Amino acid sequence: MGFLGNAYLWVKAAHIIFVIFLMAGLFMMPRFFVYHQECAPGSDEDGKWIVRERKLLKIILNPALTMVWIFGLLLAFDIGAWSMGWFHLKFLFVLILSGYHGWISGYAKKLARGERPFSDRKLRMLNEVPGILVAFVVILAIVKPF
Repeated sequence: MGFLGNAYLWVKAAHIIFVIFLMAGLFMMPRFFVYHQECAPGSDEDGKWIVRERKLLKIILNPALTMVWIFGLLLAFDIGAWSMGWFHLKFLFVLILSGYHGWISGYAKKLARGERPFSDRKLRMLNEVPGILVAFVVILAIVKPF
């Protein structure tokens, strides 16, 4: 038993809950972008999408990512995961997902400025990234193949 003691399962549950919130937001935001890009920059609809995207970031995505990291690091230190091979790959995927979150934040700012750098098709394809990555994360965390 690590330093978390009896709190370990509570911390693990909180970690999973916030991962679910994070993933929901990471799936929603690119869809928001697709719809946002369909409206004219500076229109009333454009303004509504800007507000929606900011709220999703500030109310769900940013807090969820912060809590995922806090609870995840507590769990990693508690079980000594830094010496486990599966954890290194899982950690890499988590870093990539965190970078994806950063990209989403930046893309929302570009849309707010009236920029439309990606096509709807490309945004739909990018929407698959978090699903694929989280599948690997779950497999690594549950199966611990190496």
